[in-house]
Amino acid sequence: MSSAAPTLSLPGDPPGGRRAAWVWGIGVAVYFVAIIFRTSLGVAGLDAADRFDVNASALSTFSILQLLVYAGMQIPVGLMVDRLGTKRVLTIGAVLFTVGQLGFALSPSYGMALAARALLGCGDAMTFISVLRLGSRWFPARRGPLIGQVAALFGMAGNLVSTLFIARALHSFGWTTTFVGSSLAGVVVLVPLLLFLKDHPAGHEPPPAEHAGGAYVRKQIAAAWREPGTRLGMWVHFTTQFPAMVFLLLWGMPFLVEAQGLSRGTAGTLLTLVVLSNMVVGLVYGQIIARHHEARAPIALGTVATTALLWACAIFYPAAHTPMWLLTVLCVVLGACGPASMVGFDFARPANPPERQGTASGIVNMGGFIASMTTLFAVGVLLDATGGNYRVAFASVFVLEALGVAQILRLRRRAALRERDHHVVSRVEAVHVPA
Repeated sequence: MSSAAPTLSLPGDPPGGRRAAWVWGIGVAVYFVAIIFRTSLGVAGLDAADRFDVNASALSTFSILQLLVYAGMQIPVGLMVDRLGTKRVLTIGAVLFTVGQLGFALSPSYGMALAARALLGCGDAMTFISVLRLGSRWFPARRGPLIGQVAALFGMAGNLVSTLFIARALHSFGWTTTFVGSSLAGVVVLVPLLLFLKDHPAGHEPPPAEHAGGAYVRKQIAAAWREPGTRLGMWVHFTTQFPAMVFLLLWGMPFLVEAQGLSRGTAGTLLTLVVLSNMVVGLVYGQIIARHHEARAPIALGTVATTALLWACAIFYPAAHTPMWLLTVLCVVLGACGPASMVGFDFARPANPPERQGTASGIVNMGGFIASMTTLFAVGVLLDATGGNYRVAFASVFVLEALGVAQILRLRRRAALRERDHHVVSRVEAVHVPA
């Protein structure tokens, strides 16, 4: 597909503008808070282990359960967004993740804390697909790659809040005060969501949805899955996202403190570097892909290769501790994983019609979270089995990267041919639209 393809103005494209930015910004604010809640455990892992008196495997269960719920909800949420609209789904999500964060703050036992994280994961699952759908309804299609990357950038800003403020608040104010206080952010974003968010601009109403039912659900899922672009997008998301997710969500802090002998402050600075790198790289990737769609696969595969190389150098460094310069470079490279995972949506978006975008996005979004969940579990089990050997535990990353790369290479050409066919049809339809 040529680099000129994304600039095509399709019939019915929404106009964008300030009103679109304002409405979309409300959705992004909800996603921002969801990421704060999702990643708050990443800086509180050691505190959680002490509070609930659990080992590495049990600690990893917090994040695994949260991601299991998140991944399992992606297709149902995609169907909900296609059927109910963005505002309703975002509202339900905001209520659930706020209650989940509050419950986590007040849980007196490990079991209740697990239930709270599951509830949080359910609400979190409803945010990102809704924000993507909101962007596609309010902005022209050619803005899709950049809009998606900017949304992810604001999500990483939520991660930055976790690493900078929640970590310090835990040290200064303790567990309950920190998590109860953070849960108030959910209430803050719920108010403008209820008052001002609109699913689409006036005059750009979507076509009436089919009657709900089992046949409709199966048809939506099957049609989205049949598209090679959807499956390619899922495997790109699977392969690129999870190393940084595992590092930020749970195991980065213990690895840097326990295996590398760093202070919590220094480890927190390195985690912050991952987030800052993500925000910068996201803007660069978004601009490149918006102008040159053919750069999508090279960006994804190049990010995977660079991540694997730096990950191997860091964990197999022939000394007791990896030098700070190498850990710094690793964290900068890990920052590219999130933006690279967004490329998956850029494969699925042109492969599916507007009424199926939520379902297709849900399938894509499952990929990275399934990989993250699997690796979180593997690292916890291997740490317990090897007496805390992070080299062995972190080597599990390479297995999933190899699987994902094989699938990307298998589907890449098929998806390109199919996308070219869709593009030809779109151009023909655009030419024949009456003035």
